[in-house]
Amino acid sequence: MARSEQIKALISSHLKDDSEHFVTVALQLAANEARNGRSAFAKEIRGLIDSGKRSPMRVISISGELDDLVRQQPVSSKYGSLVVSRNLQKQLDRIAHEFFHVEKLAKFGLGNRRKILLSGPPGTGKTMTANALAKRISLPLFVVQIDRLVTKYLGETSAKLRQVFTMIRERKGDYFFDEFDAIGAERGGDDVGEMRRVLNALLQFIENEDSQSLIIAATNRVTSLDLALFRRFDDLLCYEKPKKKEMQILIKNR
Repeated sequence: MARSEQIKALISSHLKDDSEHFVTVALQLAANEARNGRSAFAKEIRGLIDSGKRSPMRVISISGELDDLVRQQPVSSKYGSLVVSRNLQKQLDRIAHEFFHVEKLAKFGLGNRRKILLSGPPGTGKTMTANALAKRISLPLFVVQIDRLVTKYLGETSAKLRQVFTMIRERKGDYFFDEFDAIGAERGGDDVGEMRRVLNALLQFIENEDSQSLIIAATNRVTSLDLALFRRFDDLLCYEKPKKKEMQILIKNR
């Protein structure tokens, strides 16, 4: 978006009292200024946003930019085709069962498990789980493109994250964040300041997210995740390499 268009968008969102869109455009403007070598001005914009009092998040329209960030994937894996341990199967059954009884849980002031973190070695069924759960509870499957989400420009990654979580609120679905450690790695003294801001934004988005969508994050390196993330998820599912019996079932299925 050209700078002149961004300024017009800022004015328009202000007049419409759309603070969510205003912040998104302001972050895009900061990223544009950083790309053009005006990093000091970009930091000032970001500082004003961070220090300002933000109003509650509102639903905004989804822009075409999300086509590159979120990809809808066909739901093909049958729930019964999952080959996991008995304990994992119980956890997955509970997640699906609670989705079918949301209203009943609400009567008792409870919510269903919607934010799920999967951890384990590659090839143990994490991606297939996201697909199979979408099939089980009849939700469209959306895969968040983490490699396109993270950029080197100031404020741009946080702005993209904001757009993704707006879509999660607007369109009910099963949203799968693979390689989650790329944006959820533990904060350390040697971190780049921008990635610390991205993680802080991610923590806020997950904590405030209250839609009817299912959010599934997967990582091969759970120990690298920031500890503050764990209490933002409703359940942690740990995957292991298949045992002999599970290997036999996998081979038979193939």
